[in-house]
Amino acid sequence: MKKPATLIYGLEEMPPPFITISNGIQHVGLIAINLVFPLLVFRAAGTPLDLIGGLLSSGLVVLGIGTFLQAYRLGPIGSGYMCPSTFTATYLAPSLLAAKIGGLPLVFGMTLFSGVLEAAIAPLLNRLRAIFPPEISGLVILLIGMSIGTSGLRLVLAPGAEPLSGAEWLVAGATLVTMVGLNVWGVGTLRMLCALIGLVIGYIAAGFAGLFGTTFVAVHDADWIGFPIPAHLAWAFDATMIAPFAIASVAAALKAAGTIALCQRMNDADWVRPEMGSTTRGVLADGAATAVAGLMGAVGTNTSTPGVGLAAAIGVGSRPVAYAVAVLFVLLAFFPKLTALLAIMPRAVMVSALLFTATFIIINGIQVISSRLLDARRSMIIGFSMVAGISVDIFPSLSAAAPKMFMPVVGSPLVFGTVIALGLNLLFRIGVRRTVNLTLDQPEGAHQRIDDFFVRQGAAWGARPDVIKRAIFGVTQLVDAVDENCRKEGPMTVTASFDEFNLDIRLAYQGALLEFPEQRPSADDIRAGLEGMRRLAGFMLRRNADRIASERAGDRVVVHFHFDH
Repeated sequence: MKKPATLIYGLEEMPPPFITISNGIQHVGLIAINLVFPLLVFRAAGTPLDLIGGLLSSGLVVLGIGTFLQAYRLGPIGSGYMCPSTFTATYLAPSLLAAKIGGLPLVFGMTLFSGVLEAAIAPLLNRLRAIFPPEISGLVILLIGMSIGTSGLRLVLAPGAEPLSGAEWLVAGATLVTMVGLNVWGVGTLRMLCALIGLVIGYIAAGFAGLFGTTFVAVHDADWIGFPIPAHLAWAFDATMIAPFAIASVAAALKAAGTIALCQRMNDADWVRPEMGSTTRGVLADGAATAVAGLMGAVGTNTSTPGVGLAAAIGVGSRPVAYAVAVLFVLLAFFPKLTALLAIMPRAVMVSALLFTATFIIINGIQVISSRLLDARRSMIIGFSMVAGISVDIFPSLSAAAPKMFMPVVGSPLVFGTVIALGLNLLFRIGVRRTVNLTLDQPEGAHQRIDDFFVRQGAAWGARPDVIKRAIFGVTQLVDAVDENCRKEGPMTVTASFDEFNLDIRLAYQGALLEFPEQRPSADDIRAGLEGMRRLAGFMLRRNADRIASERAGDRVVVHFHFDH
């Protein structure tokens, strides 16, 4: 794993204690924004105010456990990356529905079911890789970023929302300018703590502007120390809620896989594809955290893409920061007054923080999508899915008009866009051949035909551009070497086979066997005659492919090229 130049502290590096703790604080502050999701569910269930405080504290313990499981790698559980847990909008729609039907016991029981289902999906991700290709993982990341950004804007621009006052505009501007300015022009500690400094500036500005109003009463009335686990928890199960929570669980698994791919990309300058070992362990940890949430009286959790986006923005992806985040979550759970302080974050500060992190998430999603060649099919998958996801945000009437059983799908831009992408991907796979042939009768124009052939097929397969370029170069040079030194008569046939992991190419021709020596022939051998020239050509070709071999098959010679993908 090669550390990128933009990363100040890599995965295995230990930042100074001040940097570790400060980064942990700003991650906790950012993730605290999502306390609104369990709060909405608890209010929908008619939960008394005194119980809500205990449930929120219990939820913070869950986030601490989920963050630790993700970073520590406990047996087969955990990606090993700095990837905090957070409450998520993915489970919001089904949880609200469950709260109305069966109250909190049904919410907790179905959340437990979702976590177990996501954990069961995790080992299957590698086998389902063709169904969930990297461009769809990139699309999920992109939709997450767009959803986060629009969620922030909806707080102030949605119909019925109270317009921002002049003071709120100033507070929002001061917060966002601080974050962006320190991230772009700041150096060292200032850049690494840009989000935390921006939040502090936002709180101070909001205090001077009088934006807190009477909300500080909640902080004043909260106890200094409290026990985070509420008593008398209950669980229920309803078969009619399986579909909504199952869909949300699959979406959570895809989001977790996309977030972990983002972690991999952030920590490895040579990253080319998701590494399925850490992805599987990470999704398993994510499912385990949601199952724990159901057991301890909280709503569904997921990997924090804003948290990973923040880590990428400030250049601190160190695992010890994840441990600091986990400890801070648990400590906060025992101090209700501090939890209340986070819960009263002014919306002007909240919007700025969401927009700041959404920017980096969107860019990372675009980078993952563009890491593959895209033909018309894949372009339509990405395009239609993006439009579907955006339309849910722009036209809320779409979800309002949907049948109740489809509300968890149509009601979420992330879920709806992901479902459309998966459906189109399965449909458009029809007619895509994994093995194709090209016949070269004459050497004239062979280079252009080879180039067009592999570019067209690489896009249809969704192959990596760098692998396709290597294949084009290798086959072009091989055709020239065979035509000049080995071929006697008849056409040359190129056969290319592809799956998500391998690109195998065979060139068949009539003529002399072309060898691929591991050592360069000497100058005397090259000058001696045709055999030396063949060996030189074979030596040069060996250096291009990951594996290469030649054999006789009847009256023809077959050369095998293999490229790892």
